[in-house]
Amino acid sequence: MNTSIVIADDHPLMLRGLTDFLTSKGYNIIGSAEDGKTAYNLIIKLKPTIAILDIRMPFKTGLEIAEDCKKNALDTKVILITFDKEEEVYDKAIEFGVYGYILKEFAIEEIETCISQVVTGKPYFSEEIASYLNASTLENKPETLDLLTKSELRIVKLISENKTSQDIADELSISIRTVDKHRSNIVHKLNLDNRPTSLSIWATLNKKFL
Repeated sequence: MNTSIVIADDHPLMLRGLTDFLTSKGYNIIGSAEDGKTAYNLIIKLKPTIAILDIRMPFKTGLEIAEDCKKNALDTKVILITFDKEEEVYDKAIEFGVYGYILKEFAIEEIETCISQVVTGKPYFSEEIASYLNASTLENKPETLDLLTKSELRIVKLISENKTSQDIADELSISIRTVDKHRSNIVHKLNLDNRPTSLSIWATLNKKFL
């Protein structure tokens, strides 16, 4: 397994626990840090496939690192681990193109699934955070759903189940080009930005309305 990973957390126990766990599973941990500045320098120097970052760290937060990675077009995909369930923090993570968002209490349980999805370019967000945000901020069905056709709704539903474009094409017996055309129409109708992860995240957050 050649997925190279840098891990940063200012809690030494958490850092060691996660490092030991992932190493035992065969992942290639090429660096670790206890503060954000060191973590960011490691990302620049070592260019890992993935950086697993605590959100709250001295000198530089996980969010600030994600922002810098995006600004400087670094290829490293960021996964944030956190106790934060605030909508504002989550929104910032989405804005900075974060690929994974895991609550610390589920980190060990979810991290492998998260990494395997992120490596293939698919975002992974703790179901706990999605359902918490659903409960606290999405009581009403989004009006934008009414703009979608039946076919588009079926596709969004399949996206919310983490299906790839190829999976969707196979399931609906249509070509990948047709799926991609639908996806781009859906993104336009929902007024989402064009990042590859935006539609997946929107679909996950609105799963219960689909």
